[in-house]
Amino acid sequence: MFIHIFLAVICSKVKGYKILPVIKAYSLYPYVFAEIVYLFLQASYIAGNYHYVQYTATFKTIYLYTLLIPIFAYKLYKPGIIGSIFIVIGTLLNKFAISQNGGKMPVFASLSKLTGYYQEASFGVADDIHIIGSEATKFKFLTDFIDLGYSILSIGDVLIHSFVFIVLYCVIKEKNRPYLVTTGGREGYERW
Repeated sequence: MFIHIFLAVICSKVKGYKILPVIKAYSLYPYVFAEIVYLFLQASYIAGNYHYVQYTATFKTIYLYTLLIPIFAYKLYKPGIIGSIFIVIGTLLNKFAISQNGGKMPVFASLSKLTGYYQEASFGVADDIHIIGSEATKFKFLTDFIDLGYSILSIGDVLIHSFVFIVLYCVIKEKNRPYLVTTGGREGYERW
C-alpha cells in the first residue's frame, strides 16, 4: 500500500532526511516490485476480476518477506523485531475478531463505496473470509472499518502494515547516514 511509503517519506522529511538516496537502496527493489503487483491486484478487484483474489494470501506473505532483504542488508534487526511484534499482535487481534464473528471478518465500508472498491456482489465470490458488517457484529472496533477508499483495514491490519512503515523509515534513515555531520558535539544532517 502506498500509504506506508507516503507516511515514511513524510516522517523522514519532518526529521530532515533526504529521500533521493533511497533510489540506490537496491534491497528495496523487490518490495517496489511487490507494490506494483499489489496495485495490479487492487485494480483487478476494482474492475470486478476476482480471479486473482485466490492468490492474495500467498502474495501477502511474499510481500512481507520482501522486507527481510533490507532488514538484513542494513542490519535493521531491532526495527525488524519491533515490526514483527506488531505483526503478531495484529494477527492475534484479527484472529480474535474472526473467531468472535463466526469465522468471518465483518467489513464496514464508507469511502470505498464512493471510489468503487467496495462491491457487495464480491462478498462470497472474491473471498470466503469477509462478510458485510451488521448490528450483530461482535467487537466491531476490531473488524475492518478503517476505510482508505482503496482498502478497508482493521486495527490488526494497521499493526501488521506498520511493519512496512518501520522498515521503510529505517532504510531512509540508514541511507542518510553518509550525510550525517557532527558539529560542536551535536549530530545533524547536512542539507543539500
